[in-house]
Amino acid sequence: MGNLIYIVGIGPGEECFLSGQAKKALENSDVIIGYTVYAELVKPVFPCKEYLTTGMTKEIERCRLCYEEAAKGKTVALVCSGDAGVYGMASPMYELLPEYENTELEVVPGITAANSGAAVLGAPLNHDYCVISLSDLLTPWETIEKRIKAAIAGDFAIAIYNPSSHKRKDYLMRACDIMLESGASPDRACGYVENIGREGQNATVCTLSELREAQVNMFTTVFVGNSMSFIQDNKLVTKRGY
Repeated sequence: MGNLIYIVGIGPGEECFLSGQAKKALENSDVIIGYTVYAELVKPVFPCKEYLTTGMTKEIERCRLCYEEAAKGKTVALVCSGDAGVYGMASPMYELLPEYENTELEVVPGITAANSGAAVLGAPLNHDYCVISLSDLLTPWETIEKRIKAAIAGDFAIAIYNPSSHKRKDYLMRACDIMLESGASPDRACGYVENIGREGQNATVCTLSELREAQVNMFTTVFVGNSMSFIQDNKLVTKRGY
């Protein structure tokens, strides 16, 4: 076996959301590397580890740092929020792997924001669903718009990541407009959760027309039901269908 790098999904970040596999990987690691916010989330659980961090938009530098530390003979853990294979760091690590000989990658799954947020809201993803990010940093808005239209045409429940930021304050409103123009009812059951599994967690259920006017931030995950979804006792429920 060559140099080992774990790519670890830590879920929302609290210890209770870490899988046994994730805890074992972090315990076996000599150094834990990650985006500063995510590294701080696991520090209370593993305070004696060496930590190396990089800021936002430094993903490739972070990946190379992992390979460089592994080349020194260290066992490395790269931590990602949610699951490392869902808008995470698993794919860029594999893309760079051919440049680094004698290195082994092991992906450790974690609870995604779609799944942890769905649990807070009730059962919004209990039938076929899709996950769409509204961030156009790497994906053209025209492509995002096509995916939103396709999701409504297919009557999928939708989990929406990155619904807003300082530069994209109106993107959720634009997405809602696309859904309405694509045939979704203004009364379609929706919801959103802020700070899932962390301090300040807050959940809201609403209609699609109300969601259009909602003020959300980058730490919010949005859920849009399918045509059969409903709100019951302040929970968002999508029928299983059978």
